[in-house]
Amino acid sequence: MQAISVKELEKTFRVRRKEKGMRGSVQAILRPQTEEVKAVRGVSFGVDEGEMLAFIGPNGAGKSTTIKMLTGILYPDGGRVEVLGIDPAKRRRQLAYQIGTVFGQKEQLWTHLTPYDNFRFFGAIYDIPEKETERRIGELTERFELGGFINTPVRNLSLGQRIRCEIVASLLHKPKVLFLDEPTIGLDPVVKESVRSLIKQMNREFNTTIFLTSHDVGDIEKLCKRIIIVNAGQIVLDDSMEHLKYHYLHKKIVEVKMQEETTFPQVEGITILKHKGTYARLEVDTAAIEIGDALRRINAQAVEDINISNVPLENIIMEIYKAEGKDAAS
Repeated sequence: MQAISVKELEKTFRVRRKEKGMRGSVQAILRPQTEEVKAVRGVSFGVDEGEMLAFIGPNGAGKSTTIKMLTGILYPDGGRVEVLGIDPAKRRRQLAYQIGTVFGQKEQLWTHLTPYDNFRFFGAIYDIPEKETERRIGELTERFELGGFINTPVRNLSLGQRIRCEIVASLLHKPKVLFLDEPTIGLDPVVKESVRSLIKQMNREFNTTIFLTSHDVGDIEKLCKRIIIVNAGQIVLDDSMEHLKYHYLHKKIVEVKMQEETTFPQVEGITILKHKGTYARLEVDTAAIEIGDALRRINAQAVEDINISNVPLENIIMEIYKAEGKDAAS
């Protein structure tokens, strides 16, 4: 059964047009020129119950607009949306009792209250009986290891602790679908892994459907088996994570600081992006050479410092977008 069903979804906004020479003029203020911008253009997809889906794209692609229509915040101009069999635009209040949201850049917790007090507050909002609220708080506190700071004001928590509390707050009413928007933004690598583990645990134990947006390739690669990429309000790619890994996620960025100025050998699979003095930035294609072999070829023993990261998601999306465009044109 599908938890989310979207058919030919559309949304258009009317925005003020920027015109040269008109800024601050009386005419521009009294009679502003506007134009229509299509944020979402005939998008269709489905998400099965218990599925973990990555819904990604560059800024301005239509991701947030789509999520707002799925949660009932915005009304669509065309098409049809159902979340758990409910039309979000018509029955938003009823839907709110069955979904949860976590926004990495927006706090839903009251910072002057403790996590415990926040959880009790959310229990009351969702009309959960007091005894059931206490039982759920105890269960989730133990499961997500919040005991050490559950009575500490949120404003005094680290970012990683706060995100864990945000996730617990969104789970108190046992949502069937959880919308996660950049849940690991700003977190250090260790805390990111912890949050990802919590999300996987939540999906495994509660069969919660996860709808994830993120600019972090690690979030997508480690959490989701399916990915939808949108650009300019349209779906560019809807495919398995396995296919995406094979074709697009095989490149790594290696930044090294050598002990002394070094000449790097020309090796298949290694591209020198920047080389100045003892610093070098390399792109390693792991489909052509394993990362360990690449490090040996650049003389890892002479490396003073090193950082290995994924290619920025925006670059991957642009590569996919160009490839899909060529396929469509041919």
